[in-house]
Amino acid sequence: MPDKNKNEHIDKWERQILIREKKKKVSPMGSHKQSAAVFGIAVAESHSSFFLKSGFEKCLFVLEHEFCVYLAHYVAAGLRLLVKPFRYHSKVDSSHSCFEPVKITPDKLKQEATDERSVINVIYLPMKNHREGGFRATLFVFGLMGLDNIGFVANMVSLVLYFMNVMHFSISGSANTTTNYLGTVFLLTLLGGLISDSYMSRLNTCLVFGGFELLGYLLLIIQSHYSELQPEACGKYSCLDGTKALLFYASICFAALGGGGVRGSAPALGADQFDQDDPKQSKYIASFFNWLLFSITVGACIGVTVIVWINTNRGWDSGFIISMVCSFTGFCIVLLGKPYYRVRLPGESVLLRVLQVLVVTIKNLKVEFPQNSRDLYEIDDPESNSGRERIKHSYQFRILDKAAVLPEGTIPKKWKVCTVTQVEEVKILTRMLPILLSTTLMNTCLAQLQTFSVQQGVLMDTKLGKFNVPAASIPVIPLAFMSFLIPLYEIIFVPVLRKFTGHPNGITHLQRVGVGLILSAISMGLAGIIELKRKNEFLHNNTRISVFWLSYHFAVFGIADMFTLVGLMEFFYSEAPLRMRSLSTSLSFLSLSIGYYLSSVFVGIINSITSKLSSNNMGWLEDLDMNKNHLELFYWFLAILSVLNFGNYFYWANWYKYKKDVPADKQRLFDQSFSDASISFVAKQQDDVRSTSNGN
Repeated sequence: MPDKNKNEHIDKWERQILIREKKKKVSPMGSHKQSAAVFGIAVAESHSSFFLKSGFEKCLFVLEHEFCVYLAHYVAAGLRLLVKPFRYHSKVDSSHSCFEPVKITPDKLKQEATDERSVINVIYLPMKNHREGGFRATLFVFGLMGLDNIGFVANMVSLVLYFMNVMHFSISGSANTTTNYLGTVFLLTLLGGLISDSYMSRLNTCLVFGGFELLGYLLLIIQSHYSELQPEACGKYSCLDGTKALLFYASICFAALGGGGVRGSAPALGADQFDQDDPKQSKYIASFFNWLLFSITVGACIGVTVIVWINTNRGWDSGFIISMVCSFTGFCIVLLGKPYYRVRLPGESVLLRVLQVLVVTIKNLKVEFPQNSRDLYEIDDPESNSGRERIKHSYQFRILDKAAVLPEGTIPKKWKVCTVTQVEEVKILTRMLPILLSTTLMNTCLAQLQTFSVQQGVLMDTKLGKFNVPAASIPVIPLAFMSFLIPLYEIIFVPVLRKFTGHPNGITHLQRVGVGLILSAISMGLAGIIELKRKNEFLHNNTRISVFWLSYHFAVFGIADMFTLVGLMEFFYSEAPLRMRSLSTSLSFLSLSIGYYLSSVFVGIINSITSKLSSNNMGWLEDLDMNKNHLELFYWFLAILSVLNFGNYFYWANWYKYKKDVPADKQRLFDQSFSDASISFVAKQQDDVRSTSNGN
């Protein structure tokens, strides 16, 4: 904005202030604080591309007018609030004129990102043009997630058949290997989130892990193409050994590492395109996660139909090749979006910050709490706090407050004392854990739909007219439901609910998760009934029922997943401290990981216990013939556990206290201490004037 236009903008606001004061018949001195607020923010808006050096602030104070005292502070605070990527310099520099703008370079920002005095070392690079950030930038992320999930979701639902028919695992062996693989994928999302928070940018993290995923696909293509690299059937739990085993486990490990890292960084890359401190943009974060799930669902629909059909009719190597090409195209698309991204610079290691709080807490166990929580250590330096998140003190987990106690005579240093904000970060993660653990059982239920339900489909009538539907393509039914319901939920359901609840997202994150947990319990109950019908028809009437009977519980679970997965991702992202958002978003995938591992544990425990109670010493899920197993009892067991788990979740959801974060500038803008600081500054200026006069 040219200087002339800036000055006209300021003059316009100044005239409005004077007119308002004249109508109210009060002097400028009588309404100095309100006038300064309006005028100061106007100045900040008119200089939104720059930070003013405090030569301007000094010029205002010299006027010795109380209005100017408040005005200078409001301008400084307004600038810090409106221009996130830049840092405001509070040191007086007489070499600059009052209105001389100064930009801060990305190199300076990177240096400040690791400043020891920083409260929250989260810095975004300056936006070079208006095209950066917003929904336009997220389109590239949607493209990546849609294309990458064509192969990923196809493998989720069909690898159990690849392990059973090509790698010759047993029924329970193929199911456990699949759930262990998927559990590892989602566990490794934590690694991707940690690296993108602390060491690399979100985009670079995504591309590096994408390379590992492509390498995994390449090894899978080689082993599935050459029969001499595949094991012979042996009738055991696993028939792999030697070089064949090495190639097999290397391929799925690289695929798991790459897939996990991409899913740990990509969602946060998209969500970063919206400024959570801006009310207009923050409400779009929930919409972003809804449309992210929609893009995943559309890609998954293609995967479980086209790729699964190719796997079963044209060969597994052909399916893996197409999956690799789709993923590679997705990574190219997300790279093309680089000029449009709002880029967050990585800061200090998240794990180190958490470890510092724990270590200092242990060191200070014998230290007394201060009588007032305001005496706990926090950095109040405007230069350090400017534009950064500052989390208010809470009274949960008081033992951790010991880390913020600064003993007398101790110099504030890392590993000696932690700020209140740093302690509250650890408290937030601790509060999230019960919510996380309460959702893992639902993902254990999900694991059954991708293993045993697919194996059920093999023993059912898969014909649709003259077309043979692959059993692994049945998940297209819940995916189709989700593809239809997600836009409906976003466009109709949320606005209607918003009118009744007043909540910007219609319902809270935790309420949304709760709805999904109830539906998952209903889904498992239906799954048991359908399996009982399938078995009775097959054993007593020698009839195969249609594979589409599976669609009932698949559809219910698809709706449950729409509520829970998006609710968890949005909950972890919005509640997480700024520096931990990738890591926290990965917690929703950690819930998936624990659920898949828990599935393997449940299968082993159920087989171990029921084998001792049965006459033939075979567990519910142990026989190679599924018609002799008792899968329906296992489903009902999970349904009962899901109901009990919902009661557990309900308790923790009510117990959870949402964080109350306050940007440091906004807090100073409205805090009473603000006026105290202004008055003390004026007093200091007056003392300086008197001393100068006496000296003369």
